[in-house]
Amino acid sequence: MPTSPSAEPGIRIGLAELIDMRHRVREIQLFAQAGQRSPLVGLHHSRLRGRGVDFDQVRVYQAGDDVRNIDWRVTARTQEPHTKLFHEERERPIFILVEQSQRLFFSSGLNFKSVLAAQAAALFGWAALGHNDRVGGLVFGDTEHYEIKPRRSKQSLLQLLNRLARVNQSLHTEAVPHPDNLGLALRRAREVLRPGSLAIVICDERALSAAAEQHLSLLSRHCDLLLMPISDPLDHALPAAGLLRFAQRSAQLELDTLDPHLRQTYRHQAEARVERWDTLAQKLRVVLMPLNTQREMLDQLRDYLAEQRPRRAP
Repeated sequence: MPTSPSAEPGIRIGLAELIDMRHRVREIQLFAQAGQRSPLVGLHHSRLRGRGVDFDQVRVYQAGDDVRNIDWRVTARTQEPHTKLFHEERERPIFILVEQSQRLFFSSGLNFKSVLAAQAAALFGWAALGHNDRVGGLVFGDTEHYEIKPRRSKQSLLQLLNRLARVNQSLHTEAVPHPDNLGLALRRAREVLRPGSLAIVICDERALSAAAEQHLSLLSRHCDLLLMPISDPLDHALPAAGLLRFAQRSAQLELDTLDPHLRQTYRHQAEARVERWDTLAQKLRVVLMPLNTQREMLDQLRDYLAEQRPRRAP
């Protein structure tokens, strides 16, 4: 008798688990509150493109505040530097593109890459809804994609999560992947996203193609991007396990993992993929937050946000 999805923790994920991710949002602050600067955005000392900002309050200047926001009138009157605080316009469209393809149906760590991608999508979806933003997205797999338009509605998010769970539970190793499903998904995102939107791209680290890079470049001109490539330790280094044989449909592959030249070539290819993502993020001035299957997702996010948080002057 086949094993049910609910009995395969880490391998498949169900709608109930994606809904339960709403309770994890309180454990980490992904988006800024009024008068606060989110570690996920503004990393390049600029506000989110396309969003309006409303004046919130004036307070005493603190180390790390933008000097351009100093209120000179209050500063002159009090003889102490004061800065203006703003809060960002609400109801921002947030579009979550999440991959659920055959190449993600794998792991040597805690969870399959497909499960990690689904967890990240759900967490950001609930965080965005709690931040009063409009949430939608696109689940793309090996041969098709499913789109939910951004709405400030719990029902809209549940539709996205339901589709995500259904695609996740239908994954199998015999699927025939599209050579550039990420590029196709990004092309669709360019057609539907309006300026000022935030696009969160959660995909396999190996999915980045020349066409996908071009679409991301064009998207970044009018939208903010958060890139979340997902990897597994075996994507970066081969274990010294001797002769390994792989089979998929009629194709077969045999690798001698003790061959030093093979191991070095494999490692260099992985390093080139990582560098390609880094170079792209720096070029486009967007946020890059890689995830891997070795650690719990929230631990990885906490570490990333801690690294980005501005340090107070001594």
